Amino acid sequence: AATRVHNARDYISAGRNLPLYIVTAMVFATWFGAETVLGISATFLKEGMRGLVSDPIGASFCLILFGLLFARPLYRLNLLTIGDYYRLRYGRLVELVAAVCIVISYLGWVSAQITALGLVFNLLSQDAISTTAGMLIGAAVVLTYTIFGGMWSVAITTFIQMIVIVLGLFYIMTVAGDMAGGFGNLLRHAADAGKFAVLPEETSWAASVGFVAALITMGFGSIPQQDVFQRANSSRSERTAVWGSVLGGGAYFLFAFVPLLLAYSATLIDPAAVERLAEADPQHILPRLILDHMSPLAQVVFFGALLSVIMSTASGTLLAPSVIFSENIVRGTMKNVSEDQLLRLTRFAVFGFTVLVTGYALNTDSSIHKMVENAYKITLVAAFVPLAAGLYWRRASNQGAILSALAGLMVWIACEIAAPEGDVPPQFAGFLASVIGMLAGSLLPQWIAPAGDAAAGQAHGHG
Repeated sequence: AATRVHNARDYISAGRNLPLYIVTAMVFATWFGAETVLGISATFLKEGMRGLVSDPIGASFCLILFGLLFARPLYRLNLLTIGDYYRLRYGRLVELVAAVCIVISYLGWVSAQITALGLVFNLLSQDAISTTAGMLIGAAVVLTYTIFGGMWSVAITTFIQMIVIVLGLFYIMTVAGDMAGGFGNLLRHAADAGKFAVLPEETSWAASVGFVAALITMGFGSIPQQDVFQRANSSRSERTAVWGSVLGGGAYFLFAFVPLLLAYSATLIDPAAVERLAEADPQHILPRLILDHMSPLAQVVFFGALLSVIMSTASGTLLAPSVIFSENIVRGTMKNVSEDQLLRLTRFAVFGFTVLVTGYALNTDSSIHKMVENAYKITLVAAFVPLAAGLYWRRASNQGAILSALAGLMVWIACEIAAPEGDVPPQFAGFLASVIGMLAGSLLPQWIAPAGDAAAGQAHGHG
């Protein structure tokens, strides 16, 4: 893959030359990582589908929505990063604010993958490798192939890893289904336990707001993200960008049920172990089921698939913030940066971000699911509304975008401090403030001069 990288565009978007089957596999792999196999499967055992509104429901919704409404207009603009859109439409200040928020949002997301790698190495070595050492080994491996090949590495390794994942998890599912008394029995048992109920139990206003907030945190908050954008933007045509996103999102939703049911089968195969691990660390339930109750072949298949899953997600999500940092934060403050310099700068950023997220992962107590869920709050309140309004509302202005981002961030942070567990989730209040900021800032007299090219940033061209 490294031999195909001649400039920053090759490194960041694989020369915009990827076919539909690779784009679909990459979109599917966007979030089919540690979160799906270890994080949400543990949450499913505790809360059922009600605990998974953000992921996989919100995540799949995001990918399909991105394909239907955002992929085509963004692809036509021939951008290098999602951050470039904010500069084109609104100017440098909005680009900088959006870029900083996007980079911060990746801290929790990539840390979740590093945490999972540490967990897997620790389990596989039966404590010979500590979780900390496992995190460091995993981070080093992902860093090595991401730093040299960029998006080509992500594309090629992801496609191979997706084949391993799909075949591996289906094989494990058939083994676990047989051990649980048949697949039909497993589904019936989960349904009887109310695990497939999605809507909130209470019909109160607070429960409904909480449900919508969980859905849009990932459903909207993940749309202005470089990893989602770079997969569509690497497509060889806008049609491929659209269908790759839609098909990948649909595949993600359907296939996310495999690790959920796998984890649930543990309640029928070894209920005592589930009860014990649910108290200590529910993220261990699925790996322990495989280690304690399945053949060496099944163990090799499962952990091989799991490592593939985490590596492919980690590489893409490591590249994304590094690209935003070099292109939209650093390059904008330097004059006359050549393509070669940008390429070197991006590779240096990949290294720096790996060190940063590994440090964060080593020092946080959050679960994998929680780290991921929290990651997209900042982009929901600061970056989504300027992107959507910029594409689909002619009157969206530079002033509106600045007010939108500032209002969203200020209200969200204030609510996180004052009432983090209030009836209205802080990120939902921040999102509403962001919408109001955009409307007010764009409709009021323009005290802040326009800085971008409104026509160039429209979804329907210059008309």
